[in-house]
Amino acid sequence: MDKKLSKIQYISNGLTIEEQEKNIRIALDAGIKWVQLRWKNPGSELKLFQLAEICKKLCQSYQATFIVNDHVDLARQLNADGLHLGLTDESVENARLLLGEDKIIGGTANSYTDVLQRCVEKCDYIGLGPFRFTETKQKLSPILGISGYQEIMDKLKRDQVQAVPIFAIGGLQENDIVILHNIGIQGIAVSSLIQKDPSVVLRINQFYEKEYVEDWR
Repeated sequence: MDKKLSKIQYISNGLTIEEQEKNIRIALDAGIKWVQLRWKNPGSELKLFQLAEICKKLCQSYQATFIVNDHVDLARQLNADGLHLGLTDESVENARLLLGEDKIIGGTANSYTDVLQRCVEKCDYIGLGPFRFTETKQKLSPILGISGYQEIMDKLKRDQVQAVPIFAIGGLQENDIVILHNIGIQGIAVSSLIQKDPSVVLRINQFYEKEYVEDWR
């Protein structure tokens, strides 16, 4: 499988199957090509499985990448494109043994130490955050802000660390993307931003496409 990483990752949000499905459809209709299924309190494994089946079928019909958050067994059972792991979840090494080398495995990081850990683990990408406060995630880690991201990117450069692609996450707004890109952040992971204004997907994609072309001139 091609492990191409989308510049915009959509993280699903909603309290019910119906709400989750509605938001996923909105994101895909807006042009999203990467959906990370995250439902922290589904109430039962059956409900989570039902939603995951819906999400997989939707992603296939839109030719989008389907990533499962946290649940390695669910990712394996549904043959998802990949898995995203929190710092207290299954290890990247064990996940690779269970899912296979061809699957995408991403990992959360909240600090420079976490980023180094993820690099050693050789995950395919890092979700670094939170950028600012967000209501879509419980038990929020300390806010990084621009200064926090800049410090981490400076340390990686100083220590000559060959980092895997880093994605910003947590309360991102459209006007944050340029400055994050300029300090070396490769992409973003968002949720409520798209639900509030689906048209933002087109504008963000156009920005990244323009930067890609200019980088290779």
